[in-house]
Formats: sequence, C-alpha cells, structure tokens
Amino acid sequence: MKHIILGTAGHVDHGKTALVKALTDIDTDRLKEEKERGITIELGFAPLTLTNGQKIGIVDVPGHEKFVKNMVAGAGGIDLVVMVIAADEGVMPQTREHLEICELLSISRGLVALTKTDMVDEDWLALVQEDIRNFLKGTFLETSPIIPLSSITGTGLSDFLAALGEIISTLDERTDSGLFRLPIDRVFTMKGFGTVVTGTLASGRIKIGDTVEIMPSGAKAKIRGLQIHNETSPMAEAGQRTAINLQGTDRTTIERGYVLTSPSIFEASDRLDIHMKYLPGAGKKLKNRTLVRFHTGTSETISRIILPDREEIGPGEETYAQLISKTPLVAMSGDRFVIRSYSPITTIGGGEIIDPLAKKHGKHTIPGEEEKLHRGSGEDKTGIILDRAGLDGISSRSLSIRTGLLPGEQEKILENMLSKKTALLLDRDERRVVSAGIYRNLQKRVISETEAYHKKHPLKEGLSREELRTTLGGYIDPRLFNKAVRDLEADGKIVTEKENVRIEGYRISLKDEELRLREEITGIYRDSGLTPPSTKEIMEKFSREMDAVTDILTVMINTEILVRVNEDLYFHKDALDRLKKDYKELLIRDGKASPASFKEMTGLSRKFIIPLMEFFDKTKLTIRVKDHRILREVKN
Repeated sequence: MKHIILGTAGHVDHGKTALVKALTDIDTDRLKEEKERGITIELGFAPLTLTNGQKIGIVDVPGHEKFVKNMVAGAGGIDLVVMVIAADEGVMPQTREHLEICELLSISRGLVALTKTDMVDEDWLALVQEDIRNFLKGTFLETSPIIPLSSITGTGLSDFLAALGEIISTLDERTDSGLFRLPIDRVFTMKGFGTVVTGTLASGRIKIGDTVEIMPSGAKAKIRGLQIHNETSPMAEAGQRTAINLQGTDRTTIERGYVLTSPSIFEASDRLDIHMKYLPGAGKKLKNRTLVRFHTGTSETISRIILPDREEIGPGEETYAQLISKTPLVAMSGDRFVIRSYSPITTIGGGEIIDPLAKKHGKHTIPGEEEKLHRGSGEDKTGIILDRAGLDGISSRSLSIRTGLLPGEQEKILENMLSKKTALLLDRDERRVVSAGIYRNLQKRVISETEAYHKKHPLKEGLSREELRTTLGGYIDPRLFNKAVRDLEADGKIVTEKENVRIEGYRISLKDEELRLREEITGIYRDSGLTPPSTKEIMEKFSREMDAVTDILTVMINTEILVRVNEDLYFHKDALDRLKKDYKELLIRDGKASPASFKEMTGLSRKFIIPLMEFFDKTKLTIRVKDHRILREVKN
C-alpha cells in the first residue's frame, strides 16, 4: 500500500487544525501557547484512516505569517496538499504565499477545502468559489476539486474524504533512492524512553536496532523504538511519518533541520549549486551575494546567493546560482528548496538543488555545465560529477546523491562508462571510480614533473616515487598513482628502477667541468684502494663544488665506478672486486674468516674491516655465524 503524507496549507484562522480534528478526532495544537492564542504555531501531526482502510499521515502547518518557516519545514515531505480557504474571508495573503511555496517545492497534486460554509449564505459561497477558481488559474490546483464543508457541522466532510481518496488512488508510488534519510521536524524527550525525533522518511528504510548518523553533527545513535501513526512498528519505509526513539544521544544535541542517515553515506556541505526561480511578485531585483533564508527539508539556514555570471536578476527570472550556507546542509540532487528574504521576511523564490557538494566555481567553469547537470542525460550528469570529484574519485552511492539518479540507474551508467573506459574503477569494494579524463591528466603531469626534475637535476637518474607523488600536489590515492606509473611504463613512456622513476631514454650527460670532477674523484678512489677517504673528507676537499660532487658521486655509483659500502664509505669497484676474490679464496681455504684473519689478509684497521665484512654479508657472499663468517655458496 502506498505511503501518503497530506499537508495542510492556508491563511491563519481559516480552519486547518479544525478540519484535521473533524477528520481524525485529534487536536494537533498541543502547545499551551497555541491553545491560549487560538492559532497554530508549531507543526502538528495526525493519522487518518480512509474508507478503504488505508492510513495516511497528516501534517498540519501554521498559517500565521510569523510562522511560515515552520510551514515550510512541514511542507517539504508531503505528497499532496489540502489548501484550506475560509468561505467568510476567501483568498488571503498567506493563501497566496503558501500556494507559492507548494509550487516551489514541486508539489503537484491536491484539493481545496472551502471551510466555514456554515457562516455564509449560498450566494456568497458561489462568489467565493468563483474567486478561488480564478485565483488558482495557472497553478497545479487549477483543475483540483473545491469542496465546501464545515468542520463544526460536519457538512461536506464525506465529500472531502471521497475526493481525497480518489486523488490518492491516482498518485504514483513515491520514488525511493534506497538511501535512508529522515529530515527531523520535531525533537522531544519522553519519560522512560529518552530522546525521540519525528519526521517524514524521505527515502530508504530503517528498523529497530539499526545505527544511524545524526547529520551534520556526525554523532551516532541506535534505534531503540519506532512508531508509525502512533503505533509501534519494527520497521519504517519511505513516505511514512515516523517517530524514532534514539539510544545513545541527548535531546540537546539535536534540533529541527538535522537529518538522520545511514552511517558514512551522506556528507554535509556549506556550498550547493542550485537552479532557482525568483518570484514575479518579489518586487525588487535580487543582487549578487544577497543574504537570504534558505529552506530545504526541515532546515532553515542563513545563506548567501552567488550569481556566477551576472550581478542581479529581476522578478520572474530563473538562473543557476551557488548558495553558501552559514551552517552545513545535508541534501541530494533534486531536492527542492524555498528562499525567503532576510528582512523583511517574505517568500521570494525557490527551486532545485543540482549539486549538494559543490566546489567554488572559477573562470574555468565550463559554459553550460550547470544546464547539463540540471537537465542533461544520466551520462552527462555522471560525467560532470566524476570530473568534479577529481583524483579523489567518488563511490557509486555518492554519485547517486550528487546526480539525483536512482542507484540502479546510476550503476548501469557506471558499468557502461567502465566498459567504454571513460571511467576507471579505483576500489572494487567501495565501487569508487575516477574519470578517465582526470586519470589521463594525472599521467600527463607525471611525465611533465619527471621531465622537469631531469632539467633541474641533470646529474640524477630520476626521482623517487614518493617524491614524485608529493610533487604532483595534494593527496593522491597511492593506488591511483601506482596505476598511472605502471600504465605509463607499460606504454614505454617512463622507466622505474627500484624506487626511482625516469623518462624512457633519459641518460645523464656530463658537461666538461663535471667530467673533470668525475675523473679527479675517480683517481682519488682508485689510488686509495681499500683505504678510501670518507664522503665527508671528499666534500671538504671539494667544498666549493659540494652540490655537484654529491650528484657526481651518485652518478658514479649508478654507473658502477664506485660501490657504496655504507653512507660514509665508497670504494672503487676494481679495488672491491680484487678484495672479494682474495676474501673468497681465504674462506675456501680456511672454511671461515674472522676480523683477525681479515686484518691479516688485508692489513686494514677495524675502521674498514667491520664495514667491509658486513657489506659482504649484505651482498650474500658470506653468512655470519657467531663471531666469524662462512662462505654462503662455493659458486660465488
């Protein structure tokens, strides 16, 4: 059975709450102040059982102009509206404003309850109905039934219920993204139970025992109990008015406008891309960076409207804009919103969120990108969000949140893009993907940064992987970076040697002065044999050319002129090769070698003996056994 939420709308004192009580026998004005003043201040809720046995939820909203923000909070989750107009007063200011709000929220079905008919005669009633029908022309209620009734006498209530039932029978099932989200419209503490929140479940489902995240705070809580239509239930689904008893959280940490979600699915953002309509009756032009009151879901935030391509828009115009909120919001692409002026407070516009996790737009923004994201194909939307996600990539669920596509449809588009290689799968478990265009740009940057490094350090073979990844700037997932390097190497663009990366074909080319230095250093090491100077002594000798000497030493090791025994000792390769031959013969003859026998063979001091013996251990000529060495393999 369909889950339906009916919302009231209309001017103050036109009988919205009285109609709900006449239909349900529930007085939704629960506050002492409401009863004393005789007006609705806060949202009220009541279940209604139709003649066919179906239960629907009713959200009763305040009609006074001071409490329109509460009305907007309640209107966001309704499926159809009953516009309540009193027969003795007819269309009034909040009648108009509430109708504008309903249209801005894209509510498309409803009916009119013409109340207080017991207070007027038949002629007046006919005139009021004609006036209402003229008022509704061009709106979604233009052809909707107008039902005269009296909540006091009961006249017309059966006609109202019949008309309501007929409309509900033609309503489509609510589209459900499957991602649990419940905008909170009421928070209170119940003795013996603790914190309770209520709201209309926007999408997904929840059951007792589930853990939820309270956004935007990020706090976690467990579902202790659920009620639907004031009855305990093990589970709640999209479209149902739901009361949730939360375990593990305090009432003071939650407020209207917060959103319950499944953990780690949604992100809060203070910057949204929107498509907005500025109402014809707004009066003056809306200037860039105007401060407004932004309503979406059950939240109201003070925000600033940014017009990227103009300085102002006039009444009746539509535009793409960016909204910067003072407090973070949780939303999905496709969510509707209402904008009210900061002061004086009136409804001036509204529209649709097209990217709930937008970044600041600059001059690089592609013309028409917002139009495609709003009205383009699923492939268009997915491609734009993938590009916006950059090197971080994005999960398929986050894609659905930012494109507004249902998860099943989003997954099909993603699979098609992966097969066409316009997207790359970065993480199979998370279904995290990266735009192929972004990936190609990363590869180009890897090449350009490596080439730049060669120019800056001509005497170095290449740079380390980690240095290259850092040079690219920002955080880059190691998996994506390593894939880029592997693919470039497979394509013959770069070469990796151990931990270093260089451009394919790059070779060090020494200049005349560098060649002179190399020959001079080579001579020092060749002549010193097994008692070479330390690297510190080499640096001191060539102190005026220290940077060049450091690079030349690296070149000499890479070209195997020198062998590094440790950080401070380099040997000429010829000297080390002769020593290795003599050492091996000693080991074969004696079966083992000790520091003493090594000294007897070479005449070296302990300064050289210990590093050399450890070097031959590392290079797997020998194995240390207690205080002596043995030959690892005779064939060595």
